[in-house]
Amino acid sequence: MVRDAQPPSQERPRGAALGLPGEGPGSLASFGSRIGAFLVDAVAAALIAGLFTAPSLPGNWSLLPFGLITVVTLVAFGQTPGMRLLGLRLAHSRAGERLALWRAVVRTALLMLLVPALVVDADGRGLHDRLTDTAVVRDA
Repeated sequence: MVRDAQPPSQERPRGAALGLPGEGPGSLASFGSRIGAFLVDAVAAALIAGLFTAPSLPGNWSLLPFGLITVVTLVAFGQTPGMRLLGLRLAHSRAGERLALWRAVVRTALLMLLVPALVVDADGRGLHDRLTDTAVVRDA
């Protein structure tokens, strides 16, 4: 069977089009590690919301702390608690600068819808990252 794929030496590494290294610090985070960070943040938000809704489950009320935690920590530190725990950070087009508030709000709103995060490009970046010119990368 003949394959039309390029030889391994000519394959474009993930993130090359963004000017990111193919491996190591600064390279694009894997889908699994991004999901793990999201789950850590979602569980933390549900626990916080649960403090106010107990003994009932928080339901959609957990979206409020999720959004607040995500926007505030992305603007202040460039990473959410889940990203920090898993060694990830958010990179954007202006390296060395804090993420603009509007980018954090738009990215978080799209992430809370979930579907845009699952629509990925060849590099594995979700629609929420492409629209805000950001990428989740390995921190270490």
